[in-house]
Amino acid sequence: MARRADTGQRVLGMMSGTSLDGVDAAVLLTDGVDILGFGDSAYRPYTAEERAVLRAALGQWPGDAGVAQAAEVVETAHAQVIAGFQGVDLVGFHGQTLAHDPRGKGTHQAGDGDVLAEVSGLPVVWDFRAADIRLGGQGAPLIPFYHHALARWLRLSAPVVFLNLGGVANVTWVDPGIPAPEHGCLAFDCGPGMAAMDDLMQARRGQPRDDAGALAAAGTVDEAALDAFAAQGWFRRVPPKSLDRAAPVPDVAGLDDADALATLAAGVAAGVVMAFEHFPRPPKRLIACGGGRHNATVMAMLAAGCDCPVVPVDDLGIDGDMVEAQGFAYLAARVARGLPTSAPGTTGVAAPVGGGRISRPTG
Repeated sequence: MARRADTGQRVLGMMSGTSLDGVDAAVLLTDGVDILGFGDSAYRPYTAEERAVLRAALGQWPGDAGVAQAAEVVETAHAQVIAGFQGVDLVGFHGQTLAHDPRGKGTHQAGDGDVLAEVSGLPVVWDFRAADIRLGGQGAPLIPFYHHALARWLRLSAPVVFLNLGGVANVTWVDPGIPAPEHGCLAFDCGPGMAAMDDLMQARRGQPRDDAGALAAAGTVDEAALDAFAAQGWFRRVPPKSLDRAAPVPDVAGLDDADALATLAAGVAAGVVMAFEHFPRPPKRLIACGGGRHNATVMAMLAAGCDCPVVPVDDLGIDGDMVEAQGFAYLAARVARGLPTSAPGTTGVAAPVGGGRISRPTG
């Protein structure tokens, strides 16, 4: 399905998230304002060896041990992905976040856009977060403007919330009746996503995830651990706010596997439910995106706790695995046009700002 398909660019967006599972890639036809259509998509998983290199570099900054090796993994994987697409005008490359400290050292995404531009022969937009942080923003979340465009593409009229359930969970409250995304969005990281659950499965069972939340469904939530988690002041701090992969989670060290996963799942849902305190008006529904929407236990807890219907974005005809990749395609098109990519309501930056820089192949 496409609209006004005679305008806009074919932009390839790529995202490698905090779950460290692999590279999502999707083509979006866009003019940087509206979504004009959707193109092909692909997924390139990281190997176990590549994930180990990336995991060893988490929390590291440029020049630290293991960072160069992590960057090589990221660049190699993304170059392979780009090679699988034809007819692309522009590339949006997020890189792999290794550290995020917006009020301290800044933010660090492994991977160099100059390298990908030379290898691919295409212009590459990258380093999306640094300008926002330099101007006082959190540098995250960055996809809200795309959520606004997506709400308009879906012809929604009432406020809704997009929930991204990646390694960290973040929400975007969108009023599609306000045409400019700079004024029609409120966004923030709201708590843990799937990273802690995935880490527990890897550490205890050597498996990358609790498929469909089956083991969590067999467990019992430790209410004391959940209450202590929910009592942390961070959750009631007024946005803007952002987290890195080391988001607060319930203490499950003494629990068996099933109970630990059930309690971590309840923590994910609790963070989302507490986010409703900050929305300007109640949303008509919550639209779930990202890998965590496949976890039936988390989704059931969200449905029980939220004061509105909870639906996966797939039910609206959008590929929920590719929303972030599409989002960085959209942001790349905005950078190319000199349009803002974040605003006070999305990252807390002082004024709307266009992040990202463009690397072009020599010659």
